[in-house]
Amino acid sequence: MQVIETIEELRSWRSSASGTVGFVPTMGYLHEGHLALVHRARAENDRVAVSIFVNPRQFGPTEDFVRYPRDPQRDLALLDSAGVDVVFVPSVETMYPVGFTTTVDVGDLRERLEGRTRPGHFRGVATVVARLLNIVQPTRAYFGQKDAQQVAVVRRMVDDLAIDAGIVSVETVRDEDGLALSSRNIFLSIDERMAALSLSRGLFKARDRFETGERNAARLSDLVRFELELQPLVRIDYISIADSSSLDELVEVDRPATLLVAAWVGDTRLIDNVSLSI
Repeated sequence: MQVIETIEELRSWRSSASGTVGFVPTMGYLHEGHLALVHRARAENDRVAVSIFVNPRQFGPTEDFVRYPRDPQRDLALLDSAGVDVVFVPSVETMYPVGFTTTVDVGDLRERLEGRTRPGHFRGVATVVARLLNIVQPTRAYFGQKDAQQVAVVRRMVDDLAIDAGIVSVETVRDEDGLALSSRNIFLSIDERMAALSLSRGLFKARDRFETGERNAARLSDLVRFELELQPLVRIDYISIADSSSLDELVEVDRPATLLVAAWVGDTRLIDNVSLSI
């Protein structure tokens, strides 16, 4: 496995890489969710590239950029074992050199859900993903469905800018008890982790009700709300049922939709979602 720190080296590798290239952008501190993306990329492509870059431009001034967990040596060992061909580990200065002023704005998609709570977040996401796709030039790029809004943002950006890369979303990976895997789960105390199970429990109950015929978005959302409000350690940020592509809020689920939730569990903010397929 080759570890590369500069754009020039990465482009040199790409120019000599034969066949298809699958790309998995990450912020590191890898878990089985990230590795599921790598395995999918490995199965579908001749070469696999992974980036590790904690992107400061997608963190707000009061968010956890400094606190965000990092363990680069462990990450590299996991990726080597997974059969990755190249890992791109750029510095902030490499990704955003002096004089860098361009940003990518995906319009109304950035203002909803996560965007309401985290202004500027998706401008930072779209900008770094566009830059990485331009550097790596992958055949396909892989993203976890746990970050459903991010997937929608990246798909919109790729379509609008005619970027020649397929975007593949991979199903959320969960622990046996249902908790969606997240690098931030490390911050949860034992009691907080138990309380955090209310997110997936509520989502699953709502999905089960949907599958037995309920289509009213408010009633489905209330099932999630009930589970969360039982937990004193949980503070709801939002619960939303939205069109899977446009993220338009739905009153009745009459098209493919996503049920999304964000909540604070203690001092840790978690997100999760499930698909509601017609």
